Amino acid sequence: CYLLPNLSISQLTTLPSGGNSKASVTEQIGLTQVKVNYSRPGVKGREGKIYGTQIAHFGYIDQGFGPSKAAPWRAGANECTNISFDNEVKIEGKTISAGTYGLFMALGENETTVIFSKNSTAWGSYTYDPAEDALRVTVKQLKDQPLVERLKYEFSDQTESGATLSLLWEKWKIPVRIETDYIAQQLATFRNEIRSDKGFSSTAFQQAAKFCLDKNVNLDEGYKWANQAITETFIGEKTFGTLSLKSKFLEKMGKSDEATATMKEALSFGTANEVHQYGRNLMQAKKLSEALEVFKMNEAKFPTEYAPKVGMVRILSAMGKYKEALKFAKIAQTLVGDNAQEKTNIEGMIKKLAENKDVN
Repeated sequence: CYLLPNLSISQLTTLPSGGNSKASVTEQIGLTQVKVNYSRPGVKGREGKIYGTQIAHFGYIDQGFGPSKAAPWRAGANECTNISFDNEVKIEGKTISAGTYGLFMALGENETTVIFSKNSTAWGSYTYDPAEDALRVTVKQLKDQPLVERLKYEFSDQTESGATLSLLWEKWKIPVRIETDYIAQQLATFRNEIRSDKGFSSTAFQQAAKFCLDKNVNLDEGYKWANQAITETFIGEKTFGTLSLKSKFLEKMGKSDEATATMKEALSFGTANEVHQYGRNLMQAKKLSEALEVFKMNEAKFPTEYAPKVGMVRILSAMGKYKEALKFAKIAQTLVGDNAQEKTNIEGMIKKLAENKDVN
């Protein structure tokens, strides 16, 4: 005797109901991942007959099935569209917690209420319950857009801490702005990771400190991290990188003398390329006298290396001393090695200097 499966509940795999293909789109905003899962109905020749009809109805209606007598549009097809955030975010300036939400829309002629529901597993909006709303925001849609045959969601206008999520279908575009507190989340991540195995490295403290310096935030803690990169037991080290970073904090704190002394110490640890780049930074800041001293020191310390010679070429050229610069350029040419790009660069410098032109 052979036992057969219960055929009454067995179903073969087919395309989604109605041929509405499934899709998802994901965007990382700051450190936050935002993901939308949805189904994609087609216009199918119904231009001008989508919005304000049974396909994508205005407002809240009784759909004739299920408990909801005032249901918004499902903002897609088949299962309700859902959206997830793995950190707290702001939608159109309003805060919503991390989680997965059903995404519904109460369409209007000129504006739309976008609804984030705690029910993210419903079929359509037949069981929509306003008591489950986590957030509602109102946005203005754009009309007369280029035709989009199949409904889609896409992200645009990305910044470090925000992006716009838009529903596009037929000739409508419904945009929603999503923002994250990237700075706060990044600092919280640094604090946690520094306490993990990632914190057993001077580089980790440097990275966290540099972030604070670059963003001009959390400077007290950033300075503490910069110091730990130098002094922390087992991992702290004096290098050009750690000391120059501390120097920048001291300068920002108005402690110019300490900053100068620390930078002087940093230069003593620097490689030829590190010191060369520091000199270039001074040049960009129009501190030519300081840059000259740095380039001289670098050339004296590394007399057989290419970068220090080029440093002398650049600073002397910037000061209008083309003949002196040309002498260093010709020496640099003998040290360039097999780097084709550098060969081209130094040949160009020599040509310009011979014509009494600045190479910078």
